[in-house]
This record gives sequence, C-alpha cells and structure tokens, in this order.
Amino acid sequence: MSIMLALLAAGPALGANDVIGRWKTESRGGVVEITRCGESICGKLVSSEGLKSNPQLTDQNNKDEALRNRRLMNLTILKGFDWKKNSWSGGTIYNAQDGGTYKATVTLEDKDHLKLKGCIVWPLCKTQEWTRIR
Repeated sequence: MSIMLALLAAGPALGANDVIGRWKTESRGGVVEITRCGESICGKLVSSEGLKSNPQLTDQNNKDEALRNRRLMNLTILKGFDWKKNSWSGGTIYNAQDGGTYKATVTLEDKDHLKLKGCIVWPLCKTQEWTRIR
C-alpha cells in the first residue's frame, strides 16, 4: 500500500510531447515556442525584450555574415533532437547574443519547468531553467 501511495504522489510520468508549448527563458524576457518537427522537436524565438522594442531585429551577431540580415522573430533556435531516456538530446541551440550554435539537451523537470543545457564541449556547459507560459 505505501508503495502505491508513493507512486501516486510522484505524479504521472512525463513524455516526449510534454515539452510542446511556450516557455519563458531565464534571460532577456525570451519566449520560445517548442513544437514537434517530425520525430524531433523544434523551438522558435517568438518574443524577447529586444523584439518587443523592435520586431525587425536581425541576427547581426551570427558568425556567418550571409545570415546576419535574417529576422530574429520566429527564428528556429532549437532543432535536431532525439527522444532518449526521458529527455530530448543530440540537438542544438542557437544563441543570437553571441552567434554561436551549441549542443543541447532538453529535460522536463515537471510539467511547468524544463532544463535546457547547452555545451560548447563537455564539460563547458550552461544550464537554464525555462518556465511554461502555456
């Protein structure tokens, strides 16, 4: 009986689709919308403090000069993930602040919080907690 109560208290298991939705990032008022992209997930930047001030902001810090004129609004910043062991891994995150693309892992902590870890190379990583908006 006590084992059953412990399982019920833990709540339902979180699955691959539970990351779908809009998430507030830790910095600069960012909002990222995560959707399914075939067997993977993708995330696009839908808002930030900068975009609220100027929706026409471009990707001026991109390391590839040819991409510096693309708009940041709705730019895909998360892509290429595989669902493994209760997290999305093997994908990348693009950081428009420094123009870099990093290896990333997305892990749901609970239905309203996810951890996103981006790494230049292991162990040079940074982790953020994002909060569900909807």
